[in-house]
Amino acid sequence: MYDVIVVGGGHAGCEACLATSKMGFKTLLVTGNLNMLGSMPCNPSIGGPAKGVVVREIDALGGYMGKNADLCQIQTKMLNRSKGPAVQALRFQEDKIFYMEMMRKHLEQTPNLELMENIVEDILVEENTIKGIVLQDGTILYTKILILTTGTYLDSRILRGHWTSKEGPDGQETSFGISKALKRFGFEIQRLKTGTPPRIKASTIDFSLVKLEPGDEITWHFSFDKGYDSLLNTKVPCYLTYTNQEIHQLIHTHLRESAMYGGVVEGVGPRYCPSIEDKVVKFSDKERHQIFFEPESLQLDQEYIQGFSTSMPVDVQDQMIRLLPGLKNCEVIRYAYAIEYDAINPLDIKPTLETKRINGLFTAGQINGTSGYEEAAGQGLIAGINAGLKLKNEPPFILSRDEAYIGVMIDDLVTKGTKEPYRLLTSRAEYRLLLRHDNADLRLREYGYKFGLISEEQYKTLNQKRESVNRLIKAFKEIKVKPSTIVNEILEQNLSSKILEGTSFYSLLKRPEIHFTCILQLAKYSNIALECEAHILEEVLEQVEIEIKYEGYIAKAIQQATKMKNYDEKKIPFDLNYDDIDNIALEAREKLKKIKPLTVGQASRISGVNPADISVLILYLEKLMRK
Repeated sequence: MYDVIVVGGGHAGCEACLATSKMGFKTLLVTGNLNMLGSMPCNPSIGGPAKGVVVREIDALGGYMGKNADLCQIQTKMLNRSKGPAVQALRFQEDKIFYMEMMRKHLEQTPNLELMENIVEDILVEENTIKGIVLQDGTILYTKILILTTGTYLDSRILRGHWTSKEGPDGQETSFGISKALKRFGFEIQRLKTGTPPRIKASTIDFSLVKLEPGDEITWHFSFDKGYDSLLNTKVPCYLTYTNQEIHQLIHTHLRESAMYGGVVEGVGPRYCPSIEDKVVKFSDKERHQIFFEPESLQLDQEYIQGFSTSMPVDVQDQMIRLLPGLKNCEVIRYAYAIEYDAINPLDIKPTLETKRINGLFTAGQINGTSGYEEAAGQGLIAGINAGLKLKNEPPFILSRDEAYIGVMIDDLVTKGTKEPYRLLTSRAEYRLLLRHDNADLRLREYGYKFGLISEEQYKTLNQKRESVNRLIKAFKEIKVKPSTIVNEILEQNLSSKILEGTSFYSLLKRPEIHFTCILQLAKYSNIALECEAHILEEVLEQVEIEIKYEGYIAKAIQQATKMKNYDEKKIPFDLNYDDIDNIALEAREKLKKIKPLTVGQASRISGVNPADISVLILYLEKLMRK
């Protein structure tokens, strides 16, 4: 008997099993191939807009993705550095082979965690409560909690043109039994689709015909903890090129031969990561589209052709590839393909990621309708934490929309559902100025400590940082520099106007062009000691700058979030009979009965539920409380 069984060894499964085992529960991870733990069947990168913030949130909560990404990175970039902090995020190129090797090593060294290579054929349920799983050979394994993180392996099939094959990513075995079991238990199954571009032998590419895209000179880190520098000690560039009218014309000529436009695809594809034929059709006004060549591993002579996903047949793909600059005489290692797979309707899950239909059954990742490694890992971590809390009979952990991008994602899924692979975007977060990559530890690390995923030493560092930020903000209001030739020269070097009287660091940081590096220069010249531990000084000053520079905007966002939080604190009984409530619109009643929101705040975010319906609901709940 296990406390927890996790099915699937992708990014969601790895985070889920690490969380429950660190919380002290006997955990089993069952996956089809132990050499594919944390695999990257699509792009060889971690992070990106919004996604990079999620990785930092995972690290802040005590997850492992950020640390593994740091150890295995071969290029780092801070995106949107010229823009405000609300949209900045990290993106790393990873050595995908090394990433899997290091992930397996970490899981094998984790106490309370057992790994098993096998395929799950069925799920055992008694009285709507999870009991265990059945393996392919008929072996039954019993468990108190089951977490399904099956990725794109549920009844999956690969498509190129009109050719199809029942298999998962990278030719791995697909799973049929779990889909059948979920249908048997009444889950609404939907068919989704994603895809991946060709892989090209790097030594056969003419890189002189494409633009060099190096990473940042600074080596960034996802993890807030020290000691996770890259073990590969190298930086590898990417390359940029573009499609052309010849490729576009070829796609139009053979459009009906693609799986997507030829009627072979049943699933709905990702809106924000379209295939190249989708781009050419839907954005016909564009003369060209960006294509990136990305290295996949130092162990492979192989480039990933980012932006060139397609479901065209192999012969057409080959022509398309050779029309790209630098690829005329290339060797194709693997042609692109589309993949479709089963997922559940996320309206069938609670904000804890436990399913509504079966007690003790949790789901995380692409089975819930999301796309992306980062979204999957975030869900896996939350599912693992809530599984552990359920076993302890403690209140569940639900992140609000003003606390984390992970909270935004899960709320979107369980409140609005999705009919296509869901992708996190900064525009989905109404409080994105609060959900920055730089403050994820200050937002979330205390939760990680509470659940036993963050150590005493990590918690001590967090408190040092928080105290230092508060102390320096207070000090900066009092510390003043006097006008002098050198002081004004420093300000002019930073493209800022001179000062004519004593001016506080606080006032200087309010200037848009002044950054904390300028304050360091002024402090050094003026012999002003900044009271802060040296190893966190830069992190602290970054926080201080943002808190001071965006003070008014941050205060306004907090005010708006507090107002919504009052709604989120009003609980709704899960078994509430909405037919007993008069004066609620018919559409609102149907949506509320289907979704069964846990709070008034969640109910207010359901499409079709209007403010008038919420007012009636609140009055009814208050009436119930008085009984």
